[in-house]
Order: sequence, then structure tokens, then C-alpha cells
Amino acid sequence: MSSPKNILSIQSEVVTGHVGNAAARFALQRLGHEAWGVPTVMLSSHAGHAGFAGEATSPALLRKLLEALSTQGRLAIADGVLTGYLGSAEQAPVVAEAVARTKAFDRTTLYCMDPAFGDDGRVYARPGVAEAMRDTLLPLADIVTPNAFELSVLSGLPIADTGSAVAAAEALKRPIVVVTSVPVPDGLGTLLVAADTALLATTPKLEQPPRGAGDLIAALLFGHMVAGRSVGEALERAVLSTYRVLEASAGQPEMALIAEQEALSAPPRLESFRLDTLAVGARAHG
Repeated sequence: MSSPKNILSIQSEVVTGHVGNAAARFALQRLGHEAWGVPTVMLSSHAGHAGFAGEATSPALLRKLLEALSTQGRLAIADGVLTGYLGSAEQAPVVAEAVARTKAFDRTTLYCMDPAFGDDGRVYARPGVAEAMRDTLLPLADIVTPNAFELSVLSGLPIADTGSAVAAAEALKRPIVVVTSVPVPDGLGTLLVAADTALLATTPKLEQPPRGAGDLIAALLFGHMVAGRSVGEALERAVLSTYRVLEASAGQPEMALIAEQEALSAPPRLESFRLDTLAVGARAHG
């Protein structure tokens, strides 16, 4: 593995539990990276807990935080930018500006957009956020990590199986698209579509997984890719690590991220895990 990388992570923050940056920052650190967390919302916990409280970061404060990082020279040395849940549509241009400025320092800097606006057939983000991500952030992304529902919203295409998921991923016209929660027989699929390949990682389906799985797998996948791992190795390691954490957390209100932290950097083997190549060929992304 290469030396530690600097990753700017712009997404939600919670006081307790493991969603948003509270999942991504620790996962990236366990992979050996420096992770700089900028909050788009500040909440006591995720919304699944009764009595949660908090509010979105104002676009003005978000811009102030990112400007300070730029002044300190941190954007110039960032190796990657990861974004997730936005507290408002008005945050999208501020985030896009930070991504563009970071990439201007080094064209090899990677940007991963985790949509984090919906799941299970519903949009849970505030009105306009999904559209702002699609129109403002998606065109900048090197890597996009939607779940199947988010991919359907972003692409405007229905997703019923692996084939339709590949078509929808290609429709985004981004270099790398990784889709979680893809419907597959007798399991759960994570699909990666890149310039010349389509890979499907399959694990058993878990009942009642806690929130934060999407935030975790996006951070792990991105952390491995920024470190220089191949897309196939990054996919396998991220899926196996996430599955282990979720398996140990099934039925619980939060991911057992601390208890299972060894799995983040050293994913355990899983006999039922499969990694299949679905297609190989030239794809026009850009």
C-alpha cells in the first residue's frame, strides 16, 4: 500500500452513532488515511432515534469552513474528496466549488459522490437536494456510489435486476459507478461499472441492517481506490468489510463499527462471497 492520503469528507455529522462522517472518518482512518470531516448537518443522532435534534449547516458557514481549509493549504494537498448527505440544495454549489478548486491543484485528485438522498423507494433528503446533486455534483464525479433507488432517480431508469442496473449505471456517463442493494437471486449485489468492465459482488442478504451501511461502504471503497488498489480489489475489500460490520450489527440501532473495527482494514473471508465479471468491453464514459 502507498503512504497515507488526505481525504476531504463533506457529509452529515452526528454526536452519537455511526452514519455520515461518523462512519466515514473512522473507516478512512482505519485504512491509514487522514480524513477531514466537514459537516453538512449537525444532529444528535440519525433520525431513526426518537427525540433526535439538530440542523443543517448554513451555506455561509459551509463556505467559511471550506475557505479556511483552502487558506490553510489543505485543498492543495487533498488526494480525494468524498461527499455524502447534503442538508439543503443550496449547499451543492458550495460543495461543487470546493471540489473544482481541489481538482485545480491536481488533476489526479479523485472525487467520489455518494448521493445519500434516498432508499427503499423514497427520497429522505430535503426537497431539491436530489436534483442539485444530479445537476451540480454528478458531472464532477469520478466515482458515484448510489444505492439502486438513488441510481434509478439519477438515471431516470427503472432497476429490476442486474442488467437494468448496468444500463442505468452506464447512463450516468461517469468513469466509475458502484451500485449497492442491486436485486440478485438469493442475495444482495454490489455492482461496479467502469470503463472496460462490470463486476458484481454478491453476499447473503441480511435482515434489519442498521443505518449507515451506504456511508461506510462508500468511504471504504474510496479509501482503497485513493490508495491505488484496483477497482476489483477495492470492491471486494469494501464489500467484505461492510458485510462483516452489518452481520455483527443486524437488528441493532447502530453499526457495531468500533467493536468490528479490525474488519475495516483486514476484511475477513466469507465463503458465500462471489465476485463475478458481467461484461468486458469499451464503454464511453466522460
